[in-house]
Amino acid sequence: MDIVVKGRKTEVPERFRKHVAEKLKLEKIQKLDGKVISLDVEVSKEPNPRQADRCDRVEITLRSRGPVIRAEAAASDPYAALDLAAEKLDARLRKEHDKRHTRRGARRLTAAEVADHVPGAATLNGNGQAVHEEESDGVPTKKIGSLEIKGEGPLVVREKTHVASPMTLDQALYEMELVGHDFYLFVDSETKEPSVVYRRHAYDYGVIHLSTDPMVARAHSPAAGDTMGG
Repeated sequence: MDIVVKGRKTEVPERFRKHVAEKLKLEKIQKLDGKVISLDVEVSKEPNPRQADRCDRVEITLRSRGPVIRAEAAASDPYAALDLAAEKLDARLRKEHDKRHTRRGARRLTAAEVADHVPGAATLNGNGQAVHEEESDGVPTKKIGSLEIKGEGPLVVREKTHVASPMTLDQALYEMELVGHDFYLFVDSETKEPSVVYRRHAYDYGVIHLSTDPMVARAHSPAAGDTMGG
């Protein structure tokens, strides 16, 4: 496998090409991902003088039998941008490598072991049916976000709200690969509805679109309740 270095609206000197080969060591990359198919490095230049500190951008794209991994960075010169992008690529490769090994080493729990390993899991009787504990009065109830929790309940580790601009499906796929996640939530620019793109396997992607059922929305609206009640 060779490293393909190309420039977008800029010339790439031979010295930089040699530096790329020295910086992105194929032996090290193949140890983290033995199924690498291609490794592309694209260099571009921002002509705007106001962005002199970020005028050179380097994007590294690694394709393998697994997910596509991208890493990009911008700096005042292409060598510094390459160093930053290479660090991001190494971190994402290690993350995917650790994820694969964790999945291989994980053992599937039996039904009888779930209650011992998962807090709050239901206990099963000999027939495989859930044994419900009697609920005692006086158990405190609290609200976390929009959830009403009785007792200890599930733990909400993080809750985030993002302001998103509508985008196309292609843009959403690009953003997902850019951040290195397995899914990406966005607002579809055509339907104006929330949607999710996700990685399936190899080069396959999936997309889930959400649309509001007008009958359900009407049934839950205050005006509909007044009409039905009257």
